[in-house]
Amino acid sequence: MDGIIVNYVDQRGRETVTSRLATVGERILVRVYLGFDDTDTIESDRGTGKLARWFEDVLPRGYHFWGVIRQQLLIHQDIPYTSHNSSACVILETDACIVGRELISAAVEHVEQYAVEGSDPGICVAHEEDPNLADLVAFGRACTTRMVTQNEAFKAAKGMHLSGHGGSNDGIIGAAAAVGLTAYGWGGRFIEFGRLRALPDQMSVQELEKSSILVVSVDRDGKVPAPGDMILTGGWLRPRLWGGGAVLSVIPRTDGVWECLDKKRGKHAAGAASAAPLSC
Repeated sequence: MDGIIVNYVDQRGRETVTSRLATVGERILVRVYLGFDDTDTIESDRGTGKLARWFEDVLPRGYHFWGVIRQQLLIHQDIPYTSHNSSACVILETDACIVGRELISAAVEHVEQYAVEGSDPGICVAHEEDPNLADLVAFGRACTTRMVTQNEAFKAAKGMHLSGHGGSNDGIIGAAAAVGLTAYGWGGRFIEFGRLRALPDQMSVQELEKSSILVVSVDRDGKVPAPGDMILTGGWLRPRLWGGGAVLSVIPRTDGVWECLDKKRGKHAAGAASAAPLSC
């Protein structure tokens, strides 16, 4: 599968979004972004990440499940959230240039089935050729630095699907932010990508790249991992979304051996010592 890089430029001439349109033969596959947020509570046995990953089981025909990204939003005492104030975005691929109603209907039914009572779920759906996508990208980035409102979310998602499905409907903010940040392509981490959760504790750089995961050193000396070098994942491999693709950041351990920069952490509830571990 080859790729075409498309750069979006805003009214001031600034590049805002880089997308990669995958090609299969003569068909161009367009990326569709499906954002979920605020579908759980402190007492629930599942979080938004799981709900997003489970959507693969009910995916309508014509869509290919590419991956799921966890996006981190602002942590602030005046923002209610379950644990770490994160939202999730499902990335799909399709050869249709518009988002079909069946996809939105499937997403709504999915949330209504799995969102926990007492939550404030929201859904956002957009595709990478939406003319107002740059506004949603700007909104998503704002959600990482300041408090925002539902009205701001609706304004940023003009022409796209954005809906609340219970409670205060504040989930629309995180859902819209998840789509914007994922479309931006330079933030968040993969919580689902191919056989991500079935990969072994140790893999070579070459094996990871065959799984479409690019290995990049963040060592201060800038040494490049060799194809035969081994990567120690610690049983928890979560690449980052960099440049619209899956990138695993590693640091050197010994000669020819690297380890993942990111480590697994428990889930701690806001305002409480801890909650049941629901890591993504």
